[in-house]
Amino acid sequence: MSDARRTDAVLLLVAIVWGSSYLTAKTATVALPVLVVLFARYAIAAVFCLALVVSRRATRRWTRDEVRVGSLLGVSQAAVLVLETYGVAHTSAANAGLIISLTIVLTPMLDRTGGRGRLPLTFFAAAGVCVVAVGLLLSGTELRAVRSGDLMMLAAAVVRAGHVALVGRLSLGRTLRPLHLTAVQTGVGCVLFLPPVAGDLGVLAHSSGLTWAQLVYLALFCGLFAFLSQTWAVQRTSASRASLLLGTEPIWAVAVGAGLGGERLTALAAVGALLMVAGTYWGQAIERAHRAGPEHTTVPGAEPLVGVPEGRRA
Repeated sequence: MSDARRTDAVLLLVAIVWGSSYLTAKTATVALPVLVVLFARYAIAAVFCLALVVSRRATRRWTRDEVRVGSLLGVSQAAVLVLETYGVAHTSAANAGLIISLTIVLTPMLDRTGGRGRLPLTFFAAAGVCVVAVGLLLSGTELRAVRSGDLMMLAAAVVRAGHVALVGRLSLGRTLRPLHLTAVQTGVGCVLFLPPVAGDLGVLAHSSGLTWAQLVYLALFCGLFAFLSQTWAVQRTSASRASLLLGTEPIWAVAVGAGLGGERLTALAAVGALLMVAGTYWGQAIERAHRAGPEHTTVPGAEPLVGVPEGRRA
């Protein structure tokens, strides 16, 4: 396999793993309280992050910037994951993956670190397509009322976009090592979630092997593996190609939800899904052309390569 195809395969695998995380989180929250799931994810990720940092003897120390920035981002990331996990617990995995992809068009509206002026009107047209898509997804359920989980995922997309913009602002002009920053963020998450779940940790001891496998998958595969793989792959390909492959995440969320979770989209929701994918791809292409010149190497809509992606997966 050529280097280019290997890189593409890694990026596509990251998108698949992220897409599958919604169904995994949904099933995990059936067996355990949401906050216990979040604490376990953070704790498992923190242990492995710390082990990786310590294994690198020459670079095991954290800088002040990494501690300060990581602490602040750890709080904002925790807010994203609370909304995401509660949201996916009360909606379908397919809807969760589609609605959260709104981050792609919301982030450029909040991010002012590029210094390239106002976004073109066509970008807002793409954002409008996504808004229509959300409306169809919310109304295209078999329930008479909008599910609370859909609204929480919508809030998660807004907060995640703010988190991504914050990552860009705080990392500007600083040297931040991704692994060290991630270790701080996961440590902060453990500190935040431990107090409210301290009395419920006993349920983890009685959890099934399947539940533990889901927690490990969320922490290590949807978190550390995906993040480190993304960092490795994006450095070896173009931003456009990386964006195209990583942007397939909502497609995989629908595929996994339907194929493994038995979820079904109504006709309205299916139209909404198609519009969401089309709108985010369109908006992503416009934003990339407007703000990312040929020299740009990060992925529009994804977090800058410092810390855990996208509030994405801790």
